Amino acid sequence: MTDKAQGNSPTYRIGAVSRLTGVPADTLRVWERRYSVVTPYRAESGTRLYGPEDVGRLTLIKRLVDRGDAISSVANLSLAQLRDRVSGADLPEAEGGLGRPCRVAVLGASLSDRLRQEVPVLDGLELVGLYDGPEQFLASVRDLAPDVVLFDFPTIHAAQVREIANLLTHSGASWGILVYHFAARATLERLESRRILGKRAPLDTAELRRWCLSLRQAPRQPEDGDASEIDIAQPISPRRFTDRELAQIATASTTVRCECPRHLVDLVSALEAFEAYSEECEIRHADDAALHAYLHTATARARSIMETALAKVVSAEGIPVVPDQASDDGGAPMEEP
Repeated sequence: MTDKAQGNSPTYRIGAVSRLTGVPADTLRVWERRYSVVTPYRAESGTRLYGPEDVGRLTLIKRLVDRGDAISSVANLSLAQLRDRVSGADLPEAEGGLGRPCRVAVLGASLSDRLRQEVPVLDGLELVGLYDGPEQFLASVRDLAPDVVLFDFPTIHAAQVREIANLLTHSGASWGILVYHFAARATLERLESRRILGKRAPLDTAELRRWCLSLRQAPRQPEDGDASEIDIAQPISPRRFTDRELAQIATASTTVRCECPRHLVDLVSALEAFEAYSEECEIRHADDAALHAYLHTATARARSIMETALAKVVSAEGIPVVPDQASDDGGAPMEEP
């Protein structure tokens, strides 16, 4: 790796590489030691320094590992081979031994019409539901138990990521494939972090078959302990209290002996603020989109837990709360726990 040190190519320390690729620094060291995934240059101080090609390799390997490939099977592939594998050119014929076809649900009028004609002749795939719009999809798709959901969206914007992820979660499918015409790379990366893989239209049905059969065998959850505890693909719970209802509780708590309601209101309000902040960061910072999606989901879960606790305290203390039905600030009327 001497040329890297003497050339003009930029180099990155392990912390920066971890942020750029999404591979934790400890995992990166293990991959280097056990599988020789990359061989970083060592500065005189002993610091690991990585070049752009190293970052590119690790980014591709991370995507493949997240999709279910064993690190040992991809560690020594060339950069070109890694790109082919990520693009689907190297996907195996995965139907052997599955015992039944891969069950596919489709959301999108144009794609549904096309696949209705083409997919029935493709071995290994079974179309279990074809939906023109989300209303019908939400009403019945979960009962069909799809393995993979195909989404047909001509254009994708960052604001739609959460909506599409929620549709996948509602379906119960482990993976989604998004067929699109125009989308920003950062938006596609945010979708990939939610187990939705982007494929630019037009979609070749033979390639679709390979993707669906391969994804069906891929694990739904990564093996990393922290990531499996909080699934960023899960839908965000709606707010239980509006701002006006929180203000009512905080004001009323001064008339009772216990100050817990007011303190809980402060906690819920702080979590709501950070929840909104982390979602904005997720959109602005493409390099750390997965991290900020994790923070957003974790904060929303904490907020939901504290709202439940607050509802119990409100009920126990008999604090009157007038539901703010007409509010448009995103909240929902309080319900008894």
